[in-house]
Amino acid sequence: MKRISLFLIVLLTIGCNQNSHKDYNHNNLDQEHLVTATLWYQHSPEAKSLYYQGFNVAKERVLEFKNKPGEKPKAIVVDLDETMIDNSPFQGRVIETGVGYSPEIWAKWTDRAMAKALPGAVEFTHFCDSVGVEIFYLSNRTTKELESTMQNLNSLGFSFVKPENMVLKDSISGKEPRRKSVAKKYDIILLLGDNLNDFSDVFESRGDDWGLSIVDKYKEEFGRRFIVFPNPMYGEWEKNIFDHEKNLNNQTKFKKRREKIISYK
Repeated sequence: MKRISLFLIVLLTIGCNQNSHKDYNHNNLDQEHLVTATLWYQHSPEAKSLYYQGFNVAKERVLEFKNKPGEKPKAIVVDLDETMIDNSPFQGRVIETGVGYSPEIWAKWTDRAMAKALPGAVEFTHFCDSVGVEIFYLSNRTTKELESTMQNLNSLGFSFVKPENMVLKDSISGKEPRRKSVAKKYDIILLLGDNLNDFSDVFESRGDDWGLSIVDKYKEEFGRRFIVFPNPMYGEWEKNIFDHEKNLNNQTKFKKRREKIISYK
């Protein structure tokens, strides 16, 4: 009887371990590619220093351009996510659950209004306020997220948090029409973002070379009118990994990521 009982315990233990391993693989490893990028973004001093560097350069450009002759008042257009506020805990949740991005899951995060300010971001908005340069938050957060987004920014102490300065997405993801709407009344002297699409529509069709040739063409603008912040976790660049194909399963995505790695023979 004791032998049978011991045998049953061993079987149950093996079964539990196998199920646990299966659940772990299924629920977590599908997003394993995000782990190092998210760890770097959340913990590395290099990431923090790049934000300080970006906002320091931005302040220099503001002082350089704010008195430029012109009839319209001066303004700066900034992206929100991973430019002014940190959503990496959302990526952490994606890693933890193994469930990738969806608008519904994203909305649950933004409803919490829990994103933290990125290093130097709040201070930059106060600086712009002090020198009389307006800031517009041009984001692909949807207009449905306006209230929670403003709540989040206000809780962090950002300046210029008012409905007329929140240029969120209504239906079109492309930002050029919204940039033009700001440009009708303001002279946009500087743009800040973590995605090239935050700066100009010329970066929206990147081609087979991932947009590298376009970056070369506009190289004089970076650090001058375009201030880029780091985001290794996600972005428009991912489309080239997957050859612009949608609805790929995780196994195919894994394969395509490996195929795009450059290695020596």
